[in-house]
Amino acid sequence: MYRVIAAAFTAALAVAVLPTAASAGCYSCYQPQPCCQPQYQAVVAPPQYRTVQETVMVAPGRVIAHRTPAQYRTVMVPKTVMVAPEGVAYERVAPQYATQERVEMVAPARTYYAPVASRCATCGY
Repeated sequence: MYRVIAAAFTAALAVAVLPTAASAGCYSCYQPQPCCQPQYQAVVAPPQYRTVQETVMVAPGRVIAHRTPAQYRTVMVPKTVMVAPEGVAYERVAPQYATQERVEMVAPARTYYAPVASRCATCGY
């Protein structure tokens, strides 16, 4: 009976002590656990920008007043007569627009951690 218990204990101890593929954490190598732990590397993503086109007013619409002088004509020799009185003529100028481009930031620069494929020195996995 003592031999059976000793043999069972020895077999259990052998299974617990010997590294296996599952206990090593690496496919089929027998390297210690840290060789195959996922490692992370800081990755910096640059900021992202886009160009936006927008219509802007360059000059507003306006009204310009032009003064028109009175018109005279000479009728018969000694007489000058007013044909049209003095007045004001209005000129409307439409507003002027232009397309302007500007750059705006869509996403700022950011740092994130991405897993790096680890490789064991002996097995290459």
